[in-house]
Amino acid sequence: MAEGFRVTYATMSADNEELHKGYEEGIEQAKAQLGGTIPIVVNGQERPGEGPYELNSPIDGTLLAHVSQATRQDVEDAIASARGFAIEWERTGWRKRVELMRRAADLITERRNELSALMALEVGKNRLEALGDVEETADLMRWNAKEMEDHQGFNVPMQAMGAPGQYYDVMRPYGVWAVISPFNFPMALAGGPSSGALVAGNTVVFKPAHQGALLGYKLYEVYRDAGFPAAAFHYLPGRGSVVGDAIVHHPDVAGITFTGSYEVGMGIYRSFASDYPKPVICEMGGKNPTIVTKHADLDKATDGVMRSAFGFGGQKCSAASRVFVEREVYDDFVTRLKGKTEKIKVGNPLERDVYLGPLINEDAVHTFEEAAEEAKKNGNVIAGGERLTEGEHAKGNFVQPTVVEVPDDSWIWKRELFVPFVAVAPFDELDDAIRKANDSEYGLTAGFYSEDEAEIREWLDRIEAGVVYVNRRAGATTGAWPGVQPFGGWKGSGTTGKAGGGPYYVTQYMREQSRTVITE
Repeated sequence: MAEGFRVTYATMSADNEELHKGYEEGIEQAKAQLGGTIPIVVNGQERPGEGPYELNSPIDGTLLAHVSQATRQDVEDAIASARGFAIEWERTGWRKRVELMRRAADLITERRNELSALMALEVGKNRLEALGDVEETADLMRWNAKEMEDHQGFNVPMQAMGAPGQYYDVMRPYGVWAVISPFNFPMALAGGPSSGALVAGNTVVFKPAHQGALLGYKLYEVYRDAGFPAAAFHYLPGRGSVVGDAIVHHPDVAGITFTGSYEVGMGIYRSFASDYPKPVICEMGGKNPTIVTKHADLDKATDGVMRSAFGFGGQKCSAASRVFVEREVYDDFVTRLKGKTEKIKVGNPLERDVYLGPLINEDAVHTFEEAAEEAKKNGNVIAGGERLTEGEHAKGNFVQPTVVEVPDDSWIWKRELFVPFVAVAPFDELDDAIRKANDSEYGLTAGFYSEDEAEIREWLDRIEAGVVYVNRRAGATTGAWPGVQPFGGWKGSGTTGKAGGGPYYVTQYMREQSRTVITE
């Protein structure tokens, strides 16, 4: 890799020959691993579980692995082991935990090409987004370690009063922390939360999405090879609700991080705590708006919308799905966006020049077809709108990136689709556009394009979202990076108001204890 070159989502357009050469080598390494069995791992011991399922690639149905499924007993044993080790792990000390976490981050970077190629095979990410996901995982680990180090383990001297002694305030781990991760960022949304929990001193039980189990196992290998104790991290794959339900309703799980749908997240939020309050960190999707005024650079705006709407097939909670354009420039914007959309290459994401790979499964294709039918029936399809079934697309879940116009009362404006599908509409007054942008149960990300400072200030003051971008060509609503753009949502998009990769994230995995030790 060229010295000084760093893989982030903002460098995804970089034409770096060394980067691609390394990735090609990673493809061969990845393919050599396919077809085996992925075990459950409890306290460092591999277990067979029950009824392994076939993990197939959304590209062409290729068998990637047989994945063992954890039983309720496996979950029980993992939580018991994690709880039994919790005090010892806390007593390891923050400095040692930081050292181990940085070692894990370095291992991910070293294995970047292999992990990225596996990600393309497992979930269909194009090579540059897969590389970005893997490197983001490493940087999330580094960021969380840095937060512990910068705050010296969150141990703060307090004022003495009265009797002589030690007066201080500490942040301490909760104990056993559960992480349930989604398919769309199978490394970053597993490694980010688990590293936050671990470096803070919690032990972790981890359940990946069933289409994400391969990368989840690779994360376990990273922690193992970095030297984390066996009882600190447990890997519990499984389809359906058995594993998740057993974790969520277990009384010895002290805290949980979940990333996924609003419906499931709210269910966890309401049911996780029974006898007393317990921390629940949920990120639950978005219906992310972009506003483009007549003062915008339209080339920049259409680039940003195109990348955020169609990156990873719109299968991001941060994807741009609603675009409001000032009427004076609306036709020009739509013409430019249509042209750029129709040039997107759809195909095997392992190939260098492919931007859009397959959707994750047939359910996602059905959602796409349902939305396309709604637009054809009640609106206008500007670009795309069809499933691709010929030639190289015949065996996978491929669809066209799609731009539509639909009436204000269409459900397309409200429902999170998680497919490459964006709706556009004109507006006459900025006030009305901001009102429509905020008219959602979600509040994750939002984008704005204007060269007018007064408009920018007005939008920033009024937009209801946790991550906002102005005039960003690299992505109107996507592309957050640890330490650069913390990532977290408002309203129905998140439960805590704190953001991953930001200065307030790690403290969520700890609780405050005031200590007074009298020495007279």
